[in-house]
Amino acid sequence: MSVRLAIDIGGTFTDATLIDEETGEVAIAKVLTTPADPSEGFMQAVDRALAEGGVAAAQVSFVVHATTVATNAIIEGKIARSGFVTTEGFRDLLEIARQVRPSLYDTQFEKAKPLVPRDRAVVVGERLGPKGEVLRPLEDDSVRDAAAILRREGVESVAVCLLHAYVNPDHEQRVGVILAEELPGIPVSLSSDVAPEFREYLRASTTVINAVIRPVVERYLQRIEGRLEAAGIEAKLLVMQSSGGIFGSGAASVRPVFMVESGPAAGVIASAYLGETLGQPDILSFDMGGTTAKVGLIQGGRPSVTKDYNVGGHAGAGIGGMSLSGYPVRTPVVDLVEIGAGGGSIAWVDSGGLLRVGPQSAGADPGPVCYRRGGVEPTVTDANVVLGRLNPNYFLGGEIGLDVDGASRAIEERCAGPLGLTVTEAANGIVEIANAAMVNALHLISVQRGYDPRDFVLVGFGGAGPVHANALARDAEMPTLLIPRSPGIFSATGLLTTDLKRDTATTIMRRLDDLDRIEVEAVFAGLEVEGRAELAGEGLADEAIEFVRQIDLRYVGQSYELTVPAGDRLLERFHAEHDRTYGFNAPEEPVEVVSLRLTTIGRIAKPPARPLEAGDCPAPKERRPVYFAEAGDYVDCPIYDRYALPAGARFDGPAIVEEFDSTTVVHPHFAVTVDDVGNLIILREAP
Repeated sequence: MSVRLAIDIGGTFTDATLIDEETGEVAIAKVLTTPADPSEGFMQAVDRALAEGGVAAAQVSFVVHATTVATNAIIEGKIARSGFVTTEGFRDLLEIARQVRPSLYDTQFEKAKPLVPRDRAVVVGERLGPKGEVLRPLEDDSVRDAAAILRREGVESVAVCLLHAYVNPDHEQRVGVILAEELPGIPVSLSSDVAPEFREYLRASTTVINAVIRPVVERYLQRIEGRLEAAGIEAKLLVMQSSGGIFGSGAASVRPVFMVESGPAAGVIASAYLGETLGQPDILSFDMGGTTAKVGLIQGGRPSVTKDYNVGGHAGAGIGGMSLSGYPVRTPVVDLVEIGAGGGSIAWVDSGGLLRVGPQSAGADPGPVCYRRGGVEPTVTDANVVLGRLNPNYFLGGEIGLDVDGASRAIEERCAGPLGLTVTEAANGIVEIANAAMVNALHLISVQRGYDPRDFVLVGFGGAGPVHANALARDAEMPTLLIPRSPGIFSATGLLTTDLKRDTATTIMRRLDDLDRIEVEAVFAGLEVEGRAELAGEGLADEAIEFVRQIDLRYVGQSYELTVPAGDRLLERFHAEHDRTYGFNAPEEPVEVVSLRLTTIGRIAKPPARPLEAGDCPAPKERRPVYFAEAGDYVDCPIYDRYALPAGARFDGPAIVEEFDSTTVVHPHFAVTVDDVGNLIILREAP
């Protein structure tokens, strides 16, 4: 018997999924996250999953991990003391940054402080031209002088970004060699290795982020591996990347910038895999946890991936749902709209007397008031408890007894009283405000990107996702809602359905009609050799490795490019994508190639889905009053045990479906059907 283990650390809960590779049998665990030391909650989840599955540590074949440790290090400022090395004359590159602002007319806006201050930014004597030609040879002594300054500053890590190193990396490579000699044991991140693409500040910012989190992530992964080894688990540790693939812990330690958005990506990949197995290629994934809600788009079975995103910015998204504050990162990332609306999001009344929800969260410690862990601020979870949607005696399978009276008092004191509302009215208002924000996020990821959400299936998951998903599908007029089995740990399950992945790119900047196809083939072939070597080092057989080629194109004179698949009908694809993205195209205009991109994929066998036995719908396990705004009052609502529902079972809303890791709320005028593998399919009833 061989099993796979996945651990997903979130802001409130740490989830574990254990799957038997042969039978597909699943064991799950969900424990509170331990913010002071996430590895503590990690091992609690591991131990519980092994106990639930009744398997020994030695039977684990591999462990996959998604974590927010990199993101949190940047947001909380708990980063390594790092240095920055650049070309003479460009010392202020990080200080100048960009001219964009999250709010165009906000005169009080202040740019984020550079992750490496100016007194640890040093220069070296060298200069390359835009085609990589040497205008000034590298002066080795200047590198040694820079190293001496950084040594005195006591740096733990160094980022190197020289002008035009994406075209010719020779000077950067030489700088890396000298720094390794002068600063032994100090990790050095080279922009030509991390992000070999044009746009100096983006390349520098990406490399600096890699440098400042590298020691943090390396220590964290070593701690995890040490704990696993002590527990008798000798399996290789794999880590989720921002792009939706996984890579080994060794690669993650060297290139941690590729895992900054590790946690949120897993749910989108799980949704894509679920859609593939059900023949549903177009999906909007909705993941609501304790701290945030995240929405992703999957079209044609492929998650939407972007090359640019910001990390460590202010709360709230800018135009298109992308925050313009914080630090830009130039690596592939699953395209998500993330908002501060989770089960732990705090409800409050602002100075104008309006009820607000989030973005502040009660998190795991102290958590919502109803958790009885010292929380005093009412949250979305408290509101759902008051409305009867959560069972106070069956939260996490009964592990946490919820304090309904405490939640009610908190809403009365902080929200209902100041607004002159009843507790029920205030609780419903909290839920409706959170729902409105999440529907807006659905529109940002779909309508604002040129897609109609009514053409997609909504997949709801996360601990709080199924509680709110039906209301979102109703308000966004989406015809089909799908709630997977064990939705509360669905992201952890998704870690076991993804493949090893390595993303690389090379900037070439050439007009398409001047492009030498032999040169392009040589560049792709070189990237394939590198990708194959890295994945072979992870133990993958040659026949399991695949390559996906893409090209960044733009009209000559444009500032930004679009990524399209390489191959035949390249121009036709580009014009079509430009029309979909921007609403127009210009086939008569000349087109230029910006970058060549290669994704190396190492296919991993997926565990089989477990079919569910068919049968008639059982009677509800109980009934209780649950508030629905459509009914205008509490309704005597049937409560179903999800584990007792066979394939083919059907029932009408309003209803509640309870399971260990989540609760599904079915609104009036909707009907539920259980499919062959246990998913809940929720459809609007015909009027």
